[in-house]
Amino acid sequence: MTTAILSALPEEQSGLVASLQQPQRRVHAGRTFWTGSLHGHGVVLALSGIGKVAAATTATALIERFGVVRIVFTGVAGGVGDGVRVGDVVVAQDYVQHDMDASPLFPRWELPGYARARLACDAALSALLLDAARACVASAQGQLDLETANPALQVHHGLMASGDRFVSAAHESDRLRTLLREAGHEVLAVEMEGAAVAQVCLDYGVPFAAVRTISDRADDAAHGDFALFVQTVASRYADHMVQTFLQKLRN
Repeated sequence: MTTAILSALPEEQSGLVASLQQPQRRVHAGRTFWTGSLHGHGVVLALSGIGKVAAATTATALIERFGVVRIVFTGVAGGVGDGVRVGDVVVAQDYVQHDMDASPLFPRWELPGYARARLACDAALSALLLDAARACVASAQGQLDLETANPALQVHHGLMASGDRFVSAAHESDRLRTLLREAGHEVLAVEMEGAAVAQVCLDYGVPFAAVRTISDRADDAAHGDFALFVQTVASRYADHMVQTFLQKLRN
């Protein structure tokens, strides 16, 4: 019953790899996978790669090659929803691909062949991630060493959007949020991989859940905020949430 932990960045897995019991390094499809045990669970740790295609390839390899029974994604994202601020955490309820547009053959954002625009995450896994995220945020209050850190960190649960673009301009972020909202998709955060992993997991019938820490507001300051956040916060958040999640999964 192996659990896959996918992360977007090496910094988010360094602590987890160091904590692995009986670690083994394997290379497949040009990617490095670490197998071992954490908190009594068999796990595979891997980096998703950047973008939807890279993430889909990694997810497929985890299922086909390593036989994982669930996939959990931890990463960072740009906050676009009202009240979603740097340092907050978003646990995905479902996903939409914000750059999917097969119109006029299909409605915009609908996935051809799936008759839907949004892909749901597994409710039970998401509930455990929500508990882990709340524990992480509670312990981090007042400890973030960032000028942009907000004084009252929050955990959000809702829609995330993925696309093959790093959204880093206020006008682009506002336009994306407005277009999705007008179509009934109230998006909280934007990133580049999760929706692809959700689609692969749907195809294979593998439960999937994702948590993203808000590193920036997907605006004109996003590049600088993102780099600083990754260096100072991303690793601590990911390590804390994944460790807590696995403990709760065992119970």
